[in-house]
Amino acid sequence: MSFRTWGNHLYTGQKTYDIVDRRNRWVVIAAVLMILSIAVLLVRGLNPGIEFSGGSQFTVSGAQTTEEQPAHDVISEVGGEPPRVSTVGDTTVRVQTGELTDVETRQVRDGLAEAYGVSPDDITSTFIGPTWGSDVTQQAIISLVIFISLIVLGMLIYFRTWTMAVAALAALLHDIVLLVGIYALVGFEVTPAAVVGFLMVMGYSLYDTVVIFDKVRENNADLFTQDRHTYAEGSNRAVNQTLVRSINTSVTGVLPVAAILFIGALFMGAGTLRDIALALFVGMILSAYSSIYLAAPIEVGLRERDAKVIKHTKVVVDRRERRESGLKVASGPLSAERIDEEAALATERGGSVVAGRHLGTAAQPRRKKSGK
Repeated sequence: MSFRTWGNHLYTGQKTYDIVDRRNRWVVIAAVLMILSIAVLLVRGLNPGIEFSGGSQFTVSGAQTTEEQPAHDVISEVGGEPPRVSTVGDTTVRVQTGELTDVETRQVRDGLAEAYGVSPDDITSTFIGPTWGSDVTQQAIISLVIFISLIVLGMLIYFRTWTMAVAALAALLHDIVLLVGIYALVGFEVTPAAVVGFLMVMGYSLYDTVVIFDKVRENNADLFTQDRHTYAEGSNRAVNQTLVRSINTSVTGVLPVAAILFIGALFMGAGTLRDIALALFVGMILSAYSSIYLAAPIEVGLRERDAKVIKHTKVVVDRRERRESGLKVASGPLSAERIDEEAALATERGGSVVAGRHLGTAAQPRRKKSGK
């Protein structure tokens, strides 16, 4: 089966994957991954960039070599904190370390000039104070809080139901927690570029989730006037119908980001690109997963707590079983009163007899014993 045919079968319902029905499994997997991410974060911690922690930065232009060891040797001789060394392009080296005095700054500049074969004038030094770093951290936190608040408000207005807003927020929280855990695991610096990447990932995750929820709303628009499918079945079909779109969008988005991360950053040493590329690369993959396996399943779990949905599901299942048993079922659109009546009857019946279902030996007719 070709990818196109597979997608057509998913959209028409000829092929379906039970994603929503297995929502407990996906929630457990997500919870385990989030717990592991939090554990890694507590054990290893994040690696904040100089913009957040404060310190001194030296940029060596026109270096004859881009090896990191000469910078480590120079900082070690001065007695500074272990530096973070990265290359920018082919001839530029960036060295970041803790706060230095004026004398130590001059010693480091002269040492780097000698180590990399350049003039001291080709080395620029910048000091970032801890006050400025704390301001950046505070602004980043404020940005995240405002963004999340706008997300919840926008989802409530657009979908007019709190269940979709909560489900979208849960999937978003999953993506951010796992992304932060991966940053803590690999030890990449958390820089303003990485924070921008986090915000972009949040937007990407919401976009994918909104597309699926739009289809969920479309499939369940006439939910309480029909008996062909339950709310969970309509939502599961929506996830299947948008599955190919989610895969295509993710692949086309991840490929250029992967090129930036693995080619531009690792081979060319582009530090800023590496910081944002890792957030986008991991975030896009997590967003595609969470929008499919978490957002819709969690939303269905919340909606199935509603009394109207519970009654409608009971009516649909009861009518379906009665049809399979060969019993006559009233036709025509359902109404709120009819749903209440049939739900009560279904509860009294305790489920209809379904053709082919074995009820046990106790339910079988007994033969009379002969008088012999």
